[in-house]
Amino acid sequence: MRRSNQFLSVAVGAVVVLAGGCSDQKSGNPTPAPSPPPASTQLPRDGAPTVPEPIKNTAGAETDPCSAVKTSQIEELGGKVEKTVTDDGALGKNCGWIFEEGPSNVNAGLVVGNKEGLSSLYAKKAHGDFVTFKPIDPIEGYPAVIYGTTGGRAGFCNLAVGLRDDLVYTVVPQLYTGNPMLSDPCGFAAKVAAAAIKNFKRA
Repeated sequence: MRRSNQFLSVAVGAVVVLAGGCSDQKSGNPTPAPSPPPASTQLPRDGAPTVPEPIKNTAGAETDPCSAVKTSQIEELGGKVEKTVTDDGALGKNCGWIFEEGPSNVNAGLVVGNKEGLSSLYAKKAHGDFVTFKPIDPIEGYPAVIYGTTGGRAGFCNLAVGLRDDLVYTVVPQLYTGNPMLSDPCGFAAKVAAAAIKNFKRA
């Protein structure tokens, strides 16, 4: 229980960045994503890439975030899962998978409360709010970035992938000694995002 609460507090922090304007977070834990400018702003903007084939069918995962990726798929990537937890965040519901081997976990969900998608992250990057900002190869054809307000720490990663110009799916692993993906948390995050995208497209 206490472990679940600690996990959720860090994971929610990683999504908060997507919501607020300018953030001064210097804590050193996974960070959230950015806040939306006027709704009338045309997307994408601030150098963000266009999402070529928007995924429209996301309603199921908006209400049940753990349905986006099966626990069996998470276990294939990161080891046996002890339990899942759900957080009703201000920007959208998130699912957390907590691994049996220790405090390692991965949190993921749709950031429905931010209508700026990846443009919100690119705007924060332009404003100088991120220490880490790295566009990566498209995941299943969808643009993605690794971001953070600190230089990062071993086993931790913040990844956002654009499913539509106005919607991102974030994956935040927090991995510790004993987890098979400890050395490559961002690679793990990308694989979780890929599984989610495949499931969305099959829905």
